[in-house]
Amino acid sequence: MQEIMEKIKAKDPGEKEFHQAVGEVVTTVKPVLDAHPEYRFQKVLERLVEPERVIIFRVPWMDDRGEPQVNRGFRIEMNSAIGPYKGGLRFHPSVNLSILKFLAFEQVFKNALTSLPLGGGKGGSDFDPKGKSDNEVMRFCQSFMAELFRHIGADTDVPAGDIGVGAREIGFLFGMYKKLRNEFTGVLTGKSLNWGGSLIRPEATGYGCVYFAAEMLATRNQSLTGKTCLVSGSGNVAQFTVEKIIALGGKAVTLSDSSGHIFDEAGIDSEKLAFVKALKNVRRGRIKEYADAFPKAVFTPATSPGSANPLWQHTADCAFPCATENEINGQDAKNLIAGGIKLVAEGANMPTTPEGIDLFLEAGMQYAPGKASNAGGVAVSGLEMSQNSMRLHWPREEVDSRLQMIMKSIHKNCLNAAEQYGTPGNYLVGANIAGFIKVVNAMLDQGLV
Repeated sequence: MQEIMEKIKAKDPGEKEFHQAVGEVVTTVKPVLDAHPEYRFQKVLERLVEPERVIIFRVPWMDDRGEPQVNRGFRIEMNSAIGPYKGGLRFHPSVNLSILKFLAFEQVFKNALTSLPLGGGKGGSDFDPKGKSDNEVMRFCQSFMAELFRHIGADTDVPAGDIGVGAREIGFLFGMYKKLRNEFTGVLTGKSLNWGGSLIRPEATGYGCVYFAAEMLATRNQSLTGKTCLVSGSGNVAQFTVEKIIALGGKAVTLSDSSGHIFDEAGIDSEKLAFVKALKNVRRGRIKEYADAFPKAVFTPATSPGSANPLWQHTADCAFPCATENEINGQDAKNLIAGGIKLVAEGANMPTTPEGIDLFLEAGMQYAPGKASNAGGVAVSGLEMSQNSMRLHWPREEVDSRLQMIMKSIHKNCLNAAEQYGTPGNYLVGANIAGFIKVVNAMLDQGLV
């Protein structure tokens, strides 16, 4: 296993996020490779870590001052063994090849866990939609799709949204795809309800994360009722994580963005959450305004990257990191353990560093990796694809019921795989192994391609 990691690092130097994601999987699937020597002979790991296709392209666009701008676009088509590539587009200045490869690699396992026929991919651009006008975002999205449309399709690659890509961006991207291909097809998910979107899709990642946490607690004869929860982020995932925590009787007391975090000891109720949704989704403001509107809440500015985040120093029962990758480092993990946290369910992708994960597991905490606990978003994207294919629109209750069933199934599969390979209760090992086995068996069935 060490030899495999050394080869990956030599071939892709500097891609630290990708190395981290691969390293986590490689170390946990060793018992599977030991039990199945044919996997080693067929070099499934070496094949799995190599993307099937990497697309990088220039994205020129005109700003409102009439000045040309140039960004870089990406699409990583990682693995299509069990279905068309599926994964979001991220528009953020931090986007680079390493981050997208890690996200695409994680997506392969996440999509496999849903039990839906979806492969894994990811894409995006270093374009920053913050501070841009609607017309600037539209011009960028149209230029981005003018290249991407050649590589995607309803049966090939179906992108969705991610950080920086919401309903506005999906609309502009879809409009350009439709114009270029002269067809109305379900090539993007996260669409508006008026033109092919699915109910529950905006809520799905947050709702699914809380459903998964509820299943975890149920194994210890507990529920979310009366539990105090720390939630990071304030975008789509965080908002609907808080909404479902409220619905299940819990109390969320924090939210954050890049400027800092708010702590509301009384709890974020439905009225306060409505304020946050208007603040972030409509006015695109900063979370500090929450403390201005609700004076009993306290705003704490963000610390420098790499230092301990004060958000994770509050006393609580459960933690839902819903912001971005590696937001919980080793010191943050120690603070969470000291603060009484017994459960961590990841709403973001890989928000905990390897040191933090080790500390959680050593402390006997219930820890759910993002590839399991945040799979609700791609699960409902898959349901949106099904509705598009059948030209149907399912009611909210049906989609929510299917989402709950999928999250229950993922939870069960993780526990079963962990039990089978000697690490009962370890959701990290269970998620990696369950997803790995499904994907590599499909790869072997299809030959050396």
